[in-house]
Amino acid sequence: MVKVRALRLYHNDMSVSSAKVRIVLEEKGLPWESDHINLRTGDAQKPQYLSLNPNGVVPTLVHDGRVIVESTVIGEFLDHAFPEPSLRPAVAYEAARMRLWTKQLDEGLHAATATLTLCIAVRLSHLEKPAAEFQAFLAKIPDAERRERLRLAVEKGLDSPGFAPAVRRLVRLLDEMDGTLASDPWLAGGSYSLADSAFTPYVLRLQHLGFGPFITARPHVSAWAARVFARPSFESGVRKWLNPVGVALYERQGEIAREKLLAIAG
Repeated sequence: MVKVRALRLYHNDMSVSSAKVRIVLEEKGLPWESDHINLRTGDAQKPQYLSLNPNGVVPTLVHDGRVIVESTVIGEFLDHAFPEPSLRPAVAYEAARMRLWTKQLDEGLHAATATLTLCIAVRLSHLEKPAAEFQAFLAKIPDAERRERLRLAVEKGLDSPGFAPAVRRLVRLLDEMDGTLASDPWLAGGSYSLADSAFTPYVLRLQHLGFGPFITARPHVSAWAARVFARPSFESGVRKWLNPVGVALYERQGEIAREKLLAIAG
């Protein structure tokens, strides 16, 4: 039996990256302490949090006084530190497939999902702020690319230059998932893995933001989504944390954006 030392997660209720990690914690039955970071009020840009995570993003895990950042890395750390139940396929080829899926998130898919979320819904909360307050918020974001993506999303919404490419990339993702899941029950093969836990909150976010028709049109993705949403880890790691006001905003704005989404997807 592996002794579980203190696990403290700095996270946000609606953050897909935070949800990735919460699912892993719940899949492994690990006790953890919650420190909720309010992204809208700039908690992630405060000096105390930046001392843990200089990138000013969530989540951040602290285990026995040691800090681990980046959600994909945190998931792999947890699977290594607490190996039972394992979320890494035993077959080497399937383990490689798992890594290829999670690698995609860090190499464009997360940014595409963030762009979609900002352009469709989150921009509205920033537009309510005085211009000087929004500029001050932008100035505190350490990463220049994220800062510019947010600025354009808020100013231009669905006409932001990054919006259409993000939509097309996410539609391509669903096609790739549907092709894989046509022959295997899980993304990496025969067993549930870190790939499935990682993509669960992203597919949920797409559902909230008007992508429902794209998902239902892909039966294997739909069936996979039903399976992952039925897991106890989804209930305790995702659903219980969902902000009803945030979900209502996403769904309302997703309905408004749907016509443009369909036009971009062709």
